[in-house]
Amino acid sequence: MVSAPVLIGSNPPQLISDFLLKRSYTQFGVLVDSTTKIHCYPLVKDILPQHHLLQVSAGEDFKNLETCQQIWQLLTDLNFDRHSVLLVLGGGVLGDMGGFCAATFKRGIDFILVPTTLLAQVDASVGGKLGIDFQHFKNHIGVFKEPTSTLICPSFLKTLPERELRSGYAEVIKHCLIGDKDMWNIISRQPLNSQDWNGLIAHSVKIKQEITTQDPTEKGIRKILNFGHTIGHALETYYLSIGKRIFHGEAIAMGMIMESQIAHSKGLLTETDLKSISAYIISIFGKITEPFNLDQVMMLLLQDKKNKGGKVLMALLDGIGKAVWDKEATESDIKSAIQYYEQL
Repeated sequence: MVSAPVLIGSNPPQLISDFLLKRSYTQFGVLVDSTTKIHCYPLVKDILPQHHLLQVSAGEDFKNLETCQQIWQLLTDLNFDRHSVLLVLGGGVLGDMGGFCAATFKRGIDFILVPTTLLAQVDASVGGKLGIDFQHFKNHIGVFKEPTSTLICPSFLKTLPERELRSGYAEVIKHCLIGDKDMWNIISRQPLNSQDWNGLIAHSVKIKQEITTQDPTEKGIRKILNFGHTIGHALETYYLSIGKRIFHGEAIAMGMIMESQIAHSKGLLTETDLKSISAYIISIFGKITEPFNLDQVMMLLLQDKKNKGGKVLMALLDGIGKAVWDKEATESDIKSAIQYYEQL
């Protein structure tokens, strides 16, 4: 699987129109959710060729088969053929789901991702992972399929509330911790509102592309991109299941602290580095104090896609700026990590 071109520009209409001038399609669809229709679609609609607007509900609660059926039905009703294209204008949830629908509709039509959140721009829109949640298990159904292109416009970040921006920043932190110690030393000395978003988006895209190009279908090194996500996804899913939704980045922030503690317990991370990681992440995200049921979280962890033979496998830091993968974490390791977080 060849990596799709990722184009970064400051002017959304210009970036999209320049790309579309080089393409010809029988039908053109634009997929939005109830949020991006209001805040993002008006910024680009006037430069788009004649198109059909497809709208779904916004949020992780709707990242499921029912919404996919709505999208597939709309594409069917509009007589989309295999020479059509779907432009997905939205964040990580819509990009994952819209791309999945395009990749499976009539065995696959072209799709273009135009990520509108920091989370999507630095992570979710790069690397060809698509999917939806199933029975509360996060990204349980999906495929690997690269978009025709990903068009990134940092100016869309101006449409985001601060909590959404903060959520995406968790993935920026992750990329630095697994791949660039020097950049970690830069960002960890600055608060959220002092970050250079244009530079950090390009930096994260570069790191993720380098990793995913080496390992498109996650057989080896690509697994390090899951740092913070094993425990983080389980916590995100658990809170969603009890109606206490937290943002993806907030869950991953928790996961990075806990999985850093596990790395420390296995001799991979110094206590000094563990403390600096924990302190900085807490300074940005605070602490989630909503209680959770450990047994239910462990059950969710046992469903993680990286597991093998009933063992929970994680990507762990091997010092700051490096990571290793397929490291087993026992129930005792996970309990200790949770206790560490709770005592911060």
